[in-house]
Amino acid sequence: MVSGLLKNPYILMTAFFAVTILAIIIFLAIFELVTRYDDWEQIKSGNISVAMALGGKIFGICNIFRHSIEHHDTIGQALVWGGFGFLLLLIAYFIFEFMTPKFKVDEEIENNNKAVGLLSMTISIGLSYVIGASIV
Repeated sequence: MVSGLLKNPYILMTAFFAVTILAIIIFLAIFELVTRYDDWEQIKSGNISVAMALGGKIFGICNIFRHSIEHHDTIGQALVWGGFGFLLLLIAYFIFEFMTPKFKVDEEIENNNKAVGLLSMTISIGLSYVIGASIV
């Protein structure tokens, strides 16, 4: 029954959309756990650096799912590859923190250091293209 419904392109598109939205929510919750600050509280208070870093993460996740959906016919396959791509993006976040021993990325972003927020956003977006292009 479900596989028959998923042959309808509108239903399939809606299903991919819904799965991607759910993945964004879950993956942002995971990112929230690994950062030292509350993203939404910081954004509410006008912290542009947090907004840029979070926006880059959202863009990165969406871009990875875009490539995953494009290369896979089933929602399950797209979700697995998108999840693996997210894992790589999360690892990149930790590498960014490790590669900046002179300062702590989380602290600088929380303190509204726009240069660090922009760099974090650019890393998330840039690496999402590499991850996405690698999805088979």
